[in-house]
Amino acid sequence: MGVSNNDEGDDTELRPVKRLPVPRLTCRVVRTRVRLANGNYIPALISNLDTEDARMNEHFATLSIERKGKWFELARYHDVDYRQRGSNALARFLGLPVNEVFPISYDVRKYVVGDPAALKGAVLKKPRTRLTRAKLIAMAAAIGQA
Repeated sequence: MGVSNNDEGDDTELRPVKRLPVPRLTCRVVRTRVRLANGNYIPALISNLDTEDARMNEHFATLSIERKGKWFELARYHDVDYRQRGSNALARFLGLPVNEVFPISYDVRKYVVGDPAALKGAVLKKPRTRLTRAKLIAMAAAIGQA
């Protein structure tokens, strides 16, 4: 889905992309199904996905999960509200034990062109490595320069 400005009311509007796969995901979210650790597939939105760098995705990709018409946006370990919106909170939202939720697998290769390793991955309960604040800022700055 693409994001565009809307002059009436809300400042964002989601609209479907007509031609797939797209060459990049800048200013776009992908609505897809993700696979929980227990094998169940559920609707999700994935954004901030780097199409070429799986390492960036481990730290910066965002995941929103839908259940019974309500959405939950998963906080990343470095987000200020991680305690309220982290992995344990998502498990409670879904009514499942954490080990039945994580890892959450995604595959958006049919929607976008890029490195398959970056487009098919997993959201882990905890990242393999936690970056320091300085490294996170450096990586985020690199995103802005790309």
